[in-house]
Amino acid sequence: MKNQVQLICYIDRFSGGNIKSLQQLLTGPLKDVFGGVHLLPFFFPIDGADAGFDPIDHTQVDPQLGNWSDIRELSEHIDVMGDVIVNHMSAQSPQFIDFLKHGDDSDFADLFLTFDKVFKNGATEKELLHIYRPRPGFPFTTKSLGNGSKKMLWTTFTTNQIDIDVNGAKGKEYLLSILKQFHDAGIKMIRLDAAGYAIKKPGTSCFMIPETFDFIQWFRDKAADFGMEVLVEIHSYFKQQVEIAKKVDRVYDFALPPLVLHAIYTGNATHLKHWLEISPRNAITVLDTHDGIGVIDVGSSNGEPGLLPDSEIEAIVEMIHKNSQGQSKQATGEAASNLDLYQVNCTYYDALGGDDDRYLLARAIQFFAPGVPQVYYTGLLAEPNDMDLLAKTLVGRDINRHYFTEEELPQALERTVVKQLIDLIRFRNTHPAFNGDFHIDESTDQMLNLRWQNGASKAVLKANLELSSYEIEVN
Repeated sequence: MKNQVQLICYIDRFSGGNIKSLQQLLTGPLKDVFGGVHLLPFFFPIDGADAGFDPIDHTQVDPQLGNWSDIRELSEHIDVMGDVIVNHMSAQSPQFIDFLKHGDDSDFADLFLTFDKVFKNGATEKELLHIYRPRPGFPFTTKSLGNGSKKMLWTTFTTNQIDIDVNGAKGKEYLLSILKQFHDAGIKMIRLDAAGYAIKKPGTSCFMIPETFDFIQWFRDKAADFGMEVLVEIHSYFKQQVEIAKKVDRVYDFALPPLVLHAIYTGNATHLKHWLEISPRNAITVLDTHDGIGVIDVGSSNGEPGLLPDSEIEAIVEMIHKNSQGQSKQATGEAASNLDLYQVNCTYYDALGGDDDRYLLARAIQFFAPGVPQVYYTGLLAEPNDMDLLAKTLVGRDINRHYFTEEELPQALERTVVKQLIDLIRFRNTHPAFNGDFHIDESTDQMLNLRWQNGASKAVLKANLELSSYEIEVN
C-alpha cells in the first residue's frame, strides 16, 4: 500500500453512477489526490439488507455498477482494495437456498455453521451467555428445511446473514474462489471484514480467540500467495488491537476517532497523546467510515482501564448528540433499527458541529498520526447528516451514507473547506518527511506537537486544542 491518503467509498453513492463514473472522477477532478481507493461492497446485490455486506454472490459484480473488467480497468489507474466478507453470506444465496431445500444432502451443507457443529453435546446456559455479539440477543436463527426438519444456524449479525464454517473444506474453497477473482481483477489489497467473529468454540466468547488468529494467519498466507496485502477490521479493546497488529499486515486505528473528538471537545490532548505514543505503526487511520463512530475501542474491558474513562466516553456521545442537534440520537440504537452496541451514527463533520476550523484540525491530526490515512467519501466532502435518507430507510448508518448526484458533486468539491482538505491531502501525499520517523515533541495538555522527520526533511504539526487551531511548519 502506498504511504498516501486512501479513499473509501460506495461506488454508486459517491460517483453518482457506476465504476466507470468513479474512474472518471478519480482521473478527472480528483486526479492524483488519493494513493488508493477502498471500494465498499460492490457485489451482487449492493442494495441488500446490509448495503452489500450480505452478498448473494461474492464473486459477481452487481450489474448496476458494471463488471470485473471495469474493476480491472480502474485498478490500472489507482490501487484498489476490496472487502472479503469472511463471516457470512446472504440467506438468498444459491448455496443457502440449496441447503434449505436438501438439508444434509446438499452439496453446500458443510458450508454453513449450525449450532450443533459447534456445540456437539449441547450448550449450557453459561456457555451461551459467554458468547460475545455486537448486538443484543443470541446469534442463532432457526430455519426449516425442505424435509420438514429444523436447523439452528449461526447468524452473528442479522437473520439474513448466515455464518460460514470457515474451517471446513467448503468454506475454504469458497474463500479461495473470492481471492482468485480479486487477483484476476487487479485488486492489490483486501479488507478482511468481520474476521473477529469467524471462529466459534465452546466455552469461549467466540470473538478473537486464539483460533481466530490461526484463521487470520491462514487467510493472510493465501492472500500473500496472490500478491495481496490484508487489512483486518476488528473493533476491540486497545491492548488487544496492539497485539493483533503484530500478526497482520494492517489494522484499523479505530481508537483515533473518539480520542480526536475528546481532545477537541475538552481542549486537552493528554489521552490522545498517550495513544499516539503506543498505537500500531502499521495502522490505517480513520476518523469516519461507512459504520458509526465507534467507542468500544477506547473503553475498558474486564476490569482493565481503557484509553478513556467511561464517564468521558459518555460525555463524548452526549456531545456528538448536542453538536448534531440531536440528529445522531435519532440514528443510533433502537431508534433507527441499528443495534450495534458500540457505535454512534453521525457524520464526523456534524460531530464537530459543522465547524470548518475544528474539522480541518481533526484531519490534520489524523494525517500526522502514525499510519496511512483513509478518508471516507462523505468526510472528503465535509458532508452533514442525511436526515432525508434516514427518514426514508430508517437505517441508522444511512445518516452517513449520502447518495451524491452528478449535480451535487461539483458543488461539493467547490466548498472552501473541501478545497482546504484536498490541499492538506496533497501535502500529506507528497512531503518526503512522512516517509521517515514519527515523533511527539514536547507538548502541554492544550498543545500537541507532532513531527515527521526524514533526514533533512521535516514536517511539524502544532495543534492548539484550546483554540481549535493549528499550524504546519516544514522545511
